[in-house]
Amino acid sequence: MYSNEKRGESKIKNKGQVTIFIIIAILIVGLAVLIYFVIPKAETTAVFDEKNPYAFIQACLEDKIKDTVEIISLQGGSIAPEHYFTYNNTNIEYLCYTSEYYITCSIQRPFLIEHIESEIENEIKEDVISCFNALEESYKEKNYNVEMEQLGRTTVELLPKRVVTSFNYVLTVSKAQTDRYDSFSVILNNNLYELVSISNDMIDWEATHGDFDTLYYMTLFSNIKIEKYKQLDGTTIYILINRDTGNKFQFASRSVAWPPGYGEVPVFYE
Repeated sequence: MYSNEKRGESKIKNKGQVTIFIIIAILIVGLAVLIYFVIPKAETTAVFDEKNPYAFIQACLEDKIKDTVEIISLQGGSIAPEHYFTYNNTNIEYLCYTSEYYITCSIQRPFLIEHIESEIENEIKEDVISCFNALEESYKEKNYNVEMEQLGRTTVELLPKRVVTSFNYVLTVSKAQTDRYDSFSVILNNNLYELVSISNDMIDWEATHGDFDTLYYMTLFSNIKIEKYKQLDGTTIYILINRDTGNKFQFASRSVAWPPGYGEVPVFYE
């Protein structure tokens, strides 16, 4: 009788241990799934070439930088505009603004190019980390000894006809021999620098004189198309398009606005 009771207690104890092991296994699997989905990963179709890590980084980050530049260009220079006019379901930032009537506007972004560079840098920083982590793992999978150093922050420069993003990483890999790679960068062919430079001239004019004469400006720069949409509240939406590349930059301004019912009828210039 005592022996049967002991055997029964032993079976119950064993079942309890099995249950605990099952629970622990479920928790481990759940944690692995959570880590997989939460930790940033580089989603890229970049082909790894152990002799050309520069091409891997270019392929890994080019689309992200391109998408970021496009979003910023359509929203007046910011990823998340704070003071904006909603036009065609897009929040377009005011680069020059006054809430009063008959008064010229005040410039909102005096250092627009530097602001845009900073916006791009901040938007891509997590992807930069993910891509360089993916590059490091790719070397390790090939049985390389890998040392990756980040010596400084990523920098973005708007330059004539291109956007250059530089990554301050140094990669050292060794197997049969040791190779060192630095000066990583991604170059995007884009006319954003020119479009923003022209926009700065337009903003200066709006802040000094009010309404900007797009027709005269387009006679000076035949490759630039400037669309101008006046809104009923006195806001003007300017859209600059490079005729050769299709690159676009748009922004909002409110300067020397007239009360509703007065002044010019809303117009569009092309």
